[in-house]
Amino acid sequence: QVQLVESGGGLVQPGGSLRLSCAASGSGFSVYTMGWYRQAPGKERELVAWITVGGSTNFVDSVKGRFTISRDNVKNTVLLQMNSLKPEDTAVYYCYADARDITFPSLVRRYWGQGTQVTVSS
Repeated sequence: QVQLVESGGGLVQPGGSLRLSCAASGSGFSVYTMGWYRQAPGKERELVAWITVGGSTNFVDSVKGRFTISRDNVKNTVLLQMNSLKPEDTAVYYCYADARDITFPSLVRRYWGQGTQVTVSS
């Protein structure tokens, strides 16, 4: 079982920055891809950014050049640095981790954080 704990959300003015962090804990698993989704009111959940265990990153077009994602494979943490924030970035942000059971490697599951609110408003 994997638990994900997020932190770093809040209220920021347009053009400001926030950094979200997510830590995975538990035993008997190996985490590979980690990333972030977001869900704005009345909209579907959207994949924002993800990073592989090898460090390859991907971003949705709307955040390219403004957001960066990084991870610490030893601590199983992932960071989302959000710069030049816009009101349309307002959403609940969810961390996720794809993890493989060490004992039964064919068992792969996606785990989710509890979500953290990001509000961009003047």
